[in-house]
Amino acid sequence: MATPADKLAESLAVLKTLRDQGRKALRSEDMGRTHRERLMRNGFIKEVMKGWYIPSRPDEPAGESTSWYASFWVFCASYLESRFGDEWCVSPEQSIHLHTGNWSVPKQLLIRSPKGGNKPTGLLHGTSILDVRLELPPASDTEIKEGMRIYNLPAALVGCSQTQFSAHPTEMRTALTMMQDASELLGRLLAGGHSKIAGWLAGACRSIGRKQIADDILGAMRAAGYTVNENNPFKDQAQIIFSPRETSPYVNRMRMNWASMREDVLHSFPAAPGLPADSAKYLKQVEAVYVNDAYNSLSIEGYKVSAALIEKVRSGNWNPDSNKDDQDHRNALAARGYWQAFQKVRESIGKVLSQENAGTVAESDHAQWYRELFGPSVTAGILKAADLAGYRNSPVYIRRSMHTPPGKEAVRELMPVLFELLQQENEAAVRVVLGHFMFVYIHPYIDGNGRIGRFLMNLMSASGGYSWIVIPLEQRNDYMAALESASVEGDIKPFSTLLANLVSTG
Repeated sequence: MATPADKLAESLAVLKTLRDQGRKALRSEDMGRTHRERLMRNGFIKEVMKGWYIPSRPDEPAGESTSWYASFWVFCASYLESRFGDEWCVSPEQSIHLHTGNWSVPKQLLIRSPKGGNKPTGLLHGTSILDVRLELPPASDTEIKEGMRIYNLPAALVGCSQTQFSAHPTEMRTALTMMQDASELLGRLLAGGHSKIAGWLAGACRSIGRKQIADDILGAMRAAGYTVNENNPFKDQAQIIFSPRETSPYVNRMRMNWASMREDVLHSFPAAPGLPADSAKYLKQVEAVYVNDAYNSLSIEGYKVSAALIEKVRSGNWNPDSNKDDQDHRNALAARGYWQAFQKVRESIGKVLSQENAGTVAESDHAQWYRELFGPSVTAGILKAADLAGYRNSPVYIRRSMHTPPGKEAVRELMPVLFELLQQENEAAVRVVLGHFMFVYIHPYIDGNGRIGRFLMNLMSASGGYSWIVIPLEQRNDYMAALESASVEGDIKPFSTLLANLVSTG
């Protein structure tokens, strides 16, 4: 007679087959009632709506959002295909967000379909899909991106309302920088007789330095007999000069965010005291804060550590080959790695105190911090040496965050530009706040991004003569909420204020 464990194993085998097929949105008929109820009862699947499920982890706490946010886009694509076939498309405005690399989970995904019901379908954690009954654009105006049927970029730009430019200037400017010439816009503008749209697209292009595209739009429309009045739809001025050779949406968005966020940082952060006159004294203060910093930084990441454990691994009194599966041992490995990385960060700070450019030091040294952070896990056989070879080669998701970090190709575009921005930034406060935020926004590694981001923050802190900043475990929720606000809503003020309240200039 089959035991409960045997029965669960059978159900897990069914789930594994579905997952091996790449299925993240599961329907009732995929599993059968018995398997479905058993998997739900044991926490291996989670109901999104009646008849629809996603895989989840049995150790995921009640109310946890991570599995949903990680599955959101794949689930929506599967659900919409099941409901509408190929007769649906994301709105032009949200298509722009996806084209420009903004895959943060929206509160409401707006869909067009001739079969739409004009009402929202509630999903998990306050998200929903609103399917509006509207005709679809021609097939030539759409494409499929990561499973989502969206407007292609020129059609989305022509299809957006004028208010979208003022409501989401970063995304709209980024989208315009992706256009190589006016030809694809003009075909749609002329075919539809869109003289007003032509006027604001020309004004928008000129405002970001794409003069040739603006002139070509106006010239072609007027030659075809249309009266076109150029009108810049943006309510503010672009704060950066766009290179005609830079078309990466990720890079242009980061440059714009840096320029717009830095002003908020400067308003909320204390002025930098400057490099300390006594470098040795500053380094002693860094060493003195180690135990407090390690305890809080590791605890924020979920490790169970104590001051006694931190002191134990600092002294080298540990055995990396014993009890590989023991959670206490994993905590010790994390603590040992933190100690080793901390020593390398301290060396990096020494370079900055000797007046080396902080951004240059971070660029050359951060990979070594990462290797030291996880070196003990390699020694213990938990990780392979190849795992520490460089930036990630797979997607990564942040626990409980609606922010979806950029893909692996974008990581390799963004990291050199992040260090360039740090190298060129004159204000230490901006380097402190945006250095940390942008690093964890990119999330270049599979693991350890929070710890490396805080190391980077404190290297930049030293470059301005600020004290080492410790994020207290008691403020973890505020800290994560502030990062979420910056990542999803573009509001850096809560994060800047939080760090400003923790830093010392004395």
